[in-house]
Amino acid sequence: MMNAALGPLDYRVPDGLDVNAGAVVVAPLGPRQVLGIVWEEERLPAERIDDSRLRPFISVCDVPPIRAELRRLIEWCANYYCAPLASVARMVIASSAALRGAATMTEYRLTGGMPERMTAKRELALAALEGEQGSLRELAEMAGVSEGVLRGLVNQGAIEPVEVDCDRPYPQARADFAVPELSPQQSEVADRLVEATASGGFAPFLLDGVTGSGKTETYCEAIASALEHGKQVLVLLPEIALTEAFLRRFEDRFGAAPVQWHSSLKATERRRAWRAIAAGTAQVVVGARSALFLPYARLGLIVVDEAHEISFKQDEGVRYNARDVAVMRARFEQIPVVLASATPALESLAMADSGVYERLVLPSRFGGAQMPDIQLIDLTEDPPERGEWIAPPLRRALFQRLERGEQSLLFLNRRGYAPLTLCRHCGYRFQCPNCTAWMVEHRLTHRLACHHCGHVVPAPRFCPECKEEDSLVACGPGVERIADEVKALWPQARTAIVTSDTLFSPARVADFVKSVEAGDIDIIVGTQLVTKGYHFPNLTLVGVIDADLGLEGGDLRASERTFQQIMQVAGRAGRGQKPGRVFIQTRMPEGEVIKTLIEGDTERFYAVETENRRRANAPPFGRFAAIIISSEDADEAAQVARLIGKSAPLIEGMRVYGPAPAPLSVLRGRHRHRLLIHATRQVDIQAAIREWLGNIVWKSSTRVAVDVDPYSFM
Repeated sequence: MMNAALGPLDYRVPDGLDVNAGAVVVAPLGPRQVLGIVWEEERLPAERIDDSRLRPFISVCDVPPIRAELRRLIEWCANYYCAPLASVARMVIASSAALRGAATMTEYRLTGGMPERMTAKRELALAALEGEQGSLRELAEMAGVSEGVLRGLVNQGAIEPVEVDCDRPYPQARADFAVPELSPQQSEVADRLVEATASGGFAPFLLDGVTGSGKTETYCEAIASALEHGKQVLVLLPEIALTEAFLRRFEDRFGAAPVQWHSSLKATERRRAWRAIAAGTAQVVVGARSALFLPYARLGLIVVDEAHEISFKQDEGVRYNARDVAVMRARFEQIPVVLASATPALESLAMADSGVYERLVLPSRFGGAQMPDIQLIDLTEDPPERGEWIAPPLRRALFQRLERGEQSLLFLNRRGYAPLTLCRHCGYRFQCPNCTAWMVEHRLTHRLACHHCGHVVPAPRFCPECKEEDSLVACGPGVERIADEVKALWPQARTAIVTSDTLFSPARVADFVKSVEAGDIDIIVGTQLVTKGYHFPNLTLVGVIDADLGLEGGDLRASERTFQQIMQVAGRAGRGQKPGRVFIQTRMPEGEVIKTLIEGDTERFYAVETENRRRANAPPFGRFAAIIISSEDADEAAQVARLIGKSAPLIEGMRVYGPAPAPLSVLRGRHRHRLLIHATRQVDIQAAIREWLGNIVWKSSTRVAVDVDPYSFM
């Protein structure tokens, strides 16, 4: 049996039970009961133990067995990412509530009756809940009243409890509900995707379309084909904030919303979704990267939207890249997979160039909309006023949009008000007590926050070092500071700040989108959260406040990431009939990234970046892996790091750098060291790491993590 926490454990099948590989079972482990997956004995490197010495497992869960294709994916992930098999298996059975069998729950609805005594809040609730059904908490949120108000209505007979099946079926999507009229370019691409979906078989596609070209409408035709053939579809999105927009477009096209899977779901929602997916009744699932490990009964198509996004890479636990794992799942399932992006990752383009992926291109915007005009603002020649951040040309353009009743977007990929707060009297800097990182000021909430561990303290009035009052100075801009500048310049402008701090749930995202579409917002100030997925026809101006920000530091992919972010945010402008314009503020106008952005020469950027990577033998031409050592004891972390460094194997084509303190040397109270492994593609880097670390023993208080194909070097 594969236990979801400890690894392979041997158990005996109880008399009278017939159990096959893939069954999810409950087994005793000491005084506890644990969940596990039955695995093929011949695929595990375990010694044979006599049956008489084995304890029997307790029961088999009332869910379909985990299919062989998913078990092979679990094995591949564990092998490729140097992770315990059990850690990957745990992601498959993440919803323990789903494994408990059939269940019911109590929901509430209006009866049509009226309470004996009417109050303003009761009247509000009765008006708001017409036709609605849900838990008291959900209904209270819908109505904007307390649960106590609703309990009073229950006692008065105006609301009644209803027992419902936790696993009630989802509304069914229809492939022919609202078939769109596609452009000739879209039709050509859609026909190829439909053909591959209908015929089945492993077929990886790179859908490369400029922003606004209608990639979603195109791959939705492949989704329609899968529905017609009774197959399930998985659509992966990099951000929960994008889910709401996709749900609306999907429901408009297919007449019913897809099934959601992300971290904000309640336990009852996760249970219902997991069981429907395993039973095959969930037709289309849209979710975050963890949706990739759900037990689909008859998966027929995988779509990875915004496939270039780094948030598809998991940075804790099993450090997998969902984009790459999606391709492998499609391979094991023998189905098509579509990687859709306006700015594909260099690795994906390399796979297309080598013929592994089939590249489908949408080179122009849908409906005759034109790509925006991009203009450079050289901050060394045309700087903002002292203490301000919006340069005069961008300021004039913003004023013109306000006069014309058009919308604008200012982009700065930095949350909060300022990235650093210091004392002008003694120079004290506010640093997180748990991490080697500065505390970021958030004036909206009057807090200083660490963006790495979440530590929060109230914004102080005086310096904790010298006790001087009113001596604290905010250094540098965040989006809140830019929003303050906008309000000072145009007090009448309606401004929205869009970050993960303000749009932290699908409901908040829906409210934001509704406000923009209704024309209730004039200027959006946001981080990378607004760079993708949104379609606002009246948004005609985009200003990039600091194009150089992402190029700072030694990140391998800094140039590529900066190019992608600015191209994506530029793509928000001029998506309707009105022309769009983009201003890019920079102090490095001669930099390769900035020049190719201004010229709109995507091919040149990728050619230069590819050649730079080739010379450095960096991905996709070479391989990187990292070993991260952490402990609450600084000496212990350093000692284990030195031990691992001294034990590094000598392998031709592989070099080991370090150990060295990590750039973020303390994180969440743990001291961190890193080693970087650089190898040619001919080296079996995973086998080398497993043999290397397998010969070293360290205390359980020290953690040693392996990150294959790292995206973060912090």
